[in-house]
Amino acid sequence: MTDFVLKSDIAEIAESLSDCAHGFAGKTVMLTGGRGFLGRYFMDVFARLNETVLKKPCELIVLDNLITAGKEGAVIPDAPHVEFIKHDVAKPLKMKRKIDYVIHAAGIASPFYYRAYPLETLEVAVAGTRHMLELAEKNQARFVFFSSSEIYGDPDPKHVPTPESYRGNVSCQGPRACYDESKRLGETLCYVFHEMNGVKTNTIRPFNVFGPGMQETDYRAMPNFASRIKAGKPLSIYGTGDQTRTFCYITDAMAGFLRVVLLGVPGEAYNIGNPKPEVSMLDLISRMEKVLGRKVDYNVIEYPDSYPADEPQRRCPDIRKAMLQIKYKPTVDLDEGMRRFFSWTDKAYAGET
Repeated sequence: MTDFVLKSDIAEIAESLSDCAHGFAGKTVMLTGGRGFLGRYFMDVFARLNETVLKKPCELIVLDNLITAGKEGAVIPDAPHVEFIKHDVAKPLKMKRKIDYVIHAAGIASPFYYRAYPLETLEVAVAGTRHMLELAEKNQARFVFFSSSEIYGDPDPKHVPTPESYRGNVSCQGPRACYDESKRLGETLCYVFHEMNGVKTNTIRPFNVFGPGMQETDYRAMPNFASRIKAGKPLSIYGTGDQTRTFCYITDAMAGFLRVVLLGVPGEAYNIGNPKPEVSMLDLISRMEKVLGRKVDYNVIEYPDSYPADEPQRRCPDIRKAMLQIKYKPTVDLDEGMRRFFSWTDKAYAGET
């Protein structure tokens, strides 16, 4: 069985935080969704910080109900300074220990899964967020909510790259609404708790993060493409293939996330992603061919019934705010990120999709 991450990536993330990681020394962090794709990275990065950076270890309390954790997330590592609690954050949690930071990363982000679990998707982003905000308020802890670039919907081209000030263009009735609208409401809860109750809240809006550790059954672009390439099957490009995205490699994303936790201005939301290059799905395949050094077969097809409608035509972040306020700067370009990702999937994926 292969490691779910590249150890060099974990070291790279920890190194990028050398100017601010000391803020975690001797603190206790509550992490929800700790066995998901991002949650597992958080666990490994905190372990690395404890081993190599922090003079006094950080204690980590990890919550997850394992509903979409898959085989990768279901195995709970036995690590020092980590306590795992199987818990659904949509239900109240009594916690006697003092908490310094709450990272609310629990959520159902894959369209395949949030269509299968629409009510659970709503509850984790609304009831779960409120419960975690109440915990943060009780402990006078900093609170970070993982929202989504989906809250912008299909942005007006005049607002691409999209800044945090853009209000979004989102349907409240439709196959994506359970995810999009619950994330928007979660952000409103953060705003209310900050403005009315004095909780130091931040919101993170990730843009198309990818990297080793993504489950083959995640049904998002990068793992889906990697799985089909491994199996020798043609890729399926939905619609026209002209829809564009930017992609952010996991090391840059994690560095940004943790800089928000440590340095974010209370009450503010931050786009975390890589604004360059903005590529169409057809362009992405061309870049994959260069990285892999071989031809990739694909078919351009109609959207299947199983895929949620209202897909945004463009998605590209304006990250000037994060660059200015928390010194966020992506350093891994798309081709290098794909090289690392595909080198991992060659070993990790069975190629049966």
